[in-house]
Amino acid sequence: MNTRARSPSVVRHFGRTAPLLLAVLLPAIRCSGAAAPDAAPPRPNILWITSEDNSPYLGCYGDPLAQTPNLDRLAAEGLRYRHAFANAPVCSSARTTLITGMYACSLGAHNHRSSVAIPAAFPLYPEPLRAAGYYCSNNSKTDYNVAGRGRVWDESSPKAHYRNRAPGQPFFAVFNFTSSHESQVAPKRDKTSFRVPPETIPLPPYHPDTPEIRRDWANYYDQMTVMDAQAGAILDELSREGLAGDTIVFYYSDHGGALPRGKRNLHDSGTRVPLIVRIPPKWAHVAPANPGAWVDDLVAFVDFPATVLSLCGVPVPANYEGRPFLGAAKAAPRDHVFLFRGRMDERYDTARAVRDREYRYVRNYSPHRPWGQHYTYPFEVQPSMRSWFAEYEAGRCNEAQAAYWRPKPGEELYRIAGDPFEIRNLAGDPAHAERLAVLRAALRANILATRDTGFIPEGMAAKLAGEGTLHAYAHSAAYPLERILDVADRASDRNPAHLPALTAALGDPHPVIRYWAATGCLILGDRAAPAKAGLEARLADEWADVRIVAAEALGYLGGAPAAAKVVTAALRGTGTYEALAAQNALEALWRAGHVTLAAAQEAVRGLPAGEPGNRIPQFLLDPQGGSAPREPKARGGRRQ
Repeated sequence: MNTRARSPSVVRHFGRTAPLLLAVLLPAIRCSGAAAPDAAPPRPNILWITSEDNSPYLGCYGDPLAQTPNLDRLAAEGLRYRHAFANAPVCSSARTTLITGMYACSLGAHNHRSSVAIPAAFPLYPEPLRAAGYYCSNNSKTDYNVAGRGRVWDESSPKAHYRNRAPGQPFFAVFNFTSSHESQVAPKRDKTSFRVPPETIPLPPYHPDTPEIRRDWANYYDQMTVMDAQAGAILDELSREGLAGDTIVFYYSDHGGALPRGKRNLHDSGTRVPLIVRIPPKWAHVAPANPGAWVDDLVAFVDFPATVLSLCGVPVPANYEGRPFLGAAKAAPRDHVFLFRGRMDERYDTARAVRDREYRYVRNYSPHRPWGQHYTYPFEVQPSMRSWFAEYEAGRCNEAQAAYWRPKPGEELYRIAGDPFEIRNLAGDPAHAERLAVLRAALRANILATRDTGFIPEGMAAKLAGEGTLHAYAHSAAYPLERILDVADRASDRNPAHLPALTAALGDPHPVIRYWAATGCLILGDRAAPAKAGLEARLADEWADVRIVAAEALGYLGGAPAAAKVVTAALRGTGTYEALAAQNALEALWRAGHVTLAAAQEAVRGLPAGEPGNRIPQFLLDPQGGSAPREPKARGGRRQ
């Protein structure tokens, strides 16, 4: 089989017939075990070294506290990408974007640790590589939100290794390290010595100065050094095997940093990642710069699979949404990247963003929820998270630190160069109105172009998809995305002037539009009083997600008893995700003082076990043990 690098036009041609190509080639590859090595011209091996939950805390990225000699050396021999981003700030959504070559929200696979069917004709990137004769190994994390795809890798296990390939066979290999994961942030109880003394750590301005936060930061830098040594061992092994000159090496993290306000957040602290690419002299012609240089192109995870296929001379499937940034099919650089988040752990929070080289624009479609919702896992494993919240509850946080625990703005705009920690929101600054308008339009264009499924409540998704996939549904006339987006934009504006339009939308035939209309009333709080009758009508809506959000909105309008009844009923007798939405609403009703803790505890007692639906009940039954953050109540019960 001829796998010589093809011109971009040929790659695009084959991309349109990728499913047919796979159908023909995959059975042959699986039967033969490998392509005949001497029948194909030289092709590069590809090695991915991935770490978890870390921003660019590396010496080669200018971090003075880092001790990362192995990755620094790799950077000196390769290229550092200044603007590389995970499209989502949590592992499963980011990894789903990688494995599919598509934005997870295009497929309905954006919610953390979900299991979503995608079109059978859409290949996961190891499949075209294997069809082209590559041995593909993954050591060893998968964490994809994709259901029922069978065998994707030649081997995926803690023992998977490129050594297991046939003699002379090119390989694509992933080695993943968890040493920088959020579970490793907290030091062991008996740890007393840190490479960087905790008292000398310069804290980001959003973190209060507590011993627990300082110790977690100091320990995290030690864990980064551990990860660097693991990466160095893989690189040394590659050299000992005599393969360094034949292998293009990528190093990157699966999303941003592990400490609070990193992972799960759409800011740079949650989405910007280090990316180093070392290209051997044999393939120097594909390198955009000399070794040791910076590359300023914007790149994102959705681009990585297309880039690997381009480097390997393999056709890029037509459904892939990424742009190759290296190789024969290299595309023009992006002017911005598209970022998203949905449910993470047990908490719903819909947000979308675009980031260019200078600015980040975020649209929070759940501004009634704080960034710092009570995520059970980090509250359990990170003293820094518990300490930060304790400082907030005690009134010892300044505005930048307290903002994490308060309801969010509907829009955020940051100029990164002068505000790297994204503290000063410029969305309301007339001097930046023009840039705000440009990025707002870019975000809308991305949402519409990808047919973003993230505006569909998770509990509705399977029913709306029917016997097909959510991707197919989203690309049909049954999904009026432009109208939905109009309502969602009005809903998240917190502008009472939109209430007449929201009230009218409560009666729309489409359940997703009704959902966002009710959400807009919830966001307005007691200012939504004129919509009370329309919300009461929605308590009998045929869709549980609509009933739940309408009930929570009525809690602010004197309808707490009816709201509690509807939400409690939705905890049982509905699907997993409708019940989870009901748990979130019940907790919010308690926090706002509309439901007593005793009533909330009685409602969740005896619910079925199993994540993520057991986390909120466990927390409600023992809120002090969980160090519960409470949303502030404004005067008159208004949610600000």
